[in-house]
Amino acid sequence: MADRYLRASLAFAAFTFVATFTVFAHEINDQEKTMTEHPYAGMWVTEDNHIRHELLPNGRYVEARGTREKAYEGRYWVTGDHIDYKDDTGFTADGDFRDGVLYHAGMVLRRR
Repeated sequence: MADRYLRASLAFAAFTFVATFTVFAHEINDQEKTMTEHPYAGMWVTEDNHIRHELLPNGRYVEARGTREKAYEGRYWVTGDHIDYKDDTGFTADGDFRDGVLYHAGMVLRRR
């Protein structure tokens, strides 16, 4: 009897784990699909071309500064016209899109 209870408990735990993992995987795929189709994905640059943010369709970004092509890299999330950045070291920043312009950390970036 105890053996049957143990097997049933283990089966339920395995089912719960697989179901949770599947839902999580679908959420990641949905987010990546959303970013792929998002109108803000692409290259954003300052007027002097010194700072360049490439918002990749997979939800990652690469920031170039001057001759450093990969000065910062990380993930980004867009909610409405607001963007949040988290670089691979854990640093966070944000910005806002207004009238086709990205305002970020005192910088003004336009789409290229």
